[in-house]
Amino acid sequence: MARIRFSASDFMVRWLFALVLILGTFNPTDHSYYHWVAGWTPDQMPLKALVGVVLLIGYVIYLRATLRSIGPVGLILAALFFGAIIWVLFDFRILNLDEPTAVTWVALVVIATILAVGISWSHVRRRVTGQADIDDVDD
Repeated sequence: MARIRFSASDFMVRWLFALVLILGTFNPTDHSYYHWVAGWTPDQMPLKALVGVVLLIGYVIYLRATLRSIGPVGLILAALFFGAIIWVLFDFRILNLDEPTAVTWVALVVIATILAVGISWSHVRRRVTGQADIDDVDD
């Protein structure tokens, strides 16, 4: 079996794709899929539908891989981990609750990071422990 290499740059690519998926769907600016379709005008409906399907495909890929690799418990632990980090940032007054836009940006980046960790976890686990997931074994 050929050894699959996984590096920090491989993780960064997965993270960037997750970030594009999340921020492309919604972000605090007026430049997102949500804002594009929220006005509900019939113009460009086929294009809006196509982009919606592409986003849905991206979510299915990322969410399925995340749930299969880290499972619900891992998802909860990741959310708790990043939630604790955000809490520390609030406690040290690095983040301010009076700035809801900043909090929204942080939440979106955290969601993208959790998805990137989830889609990368099998590679990380194999590299750290030497154990392959059953999905990784070739016939």
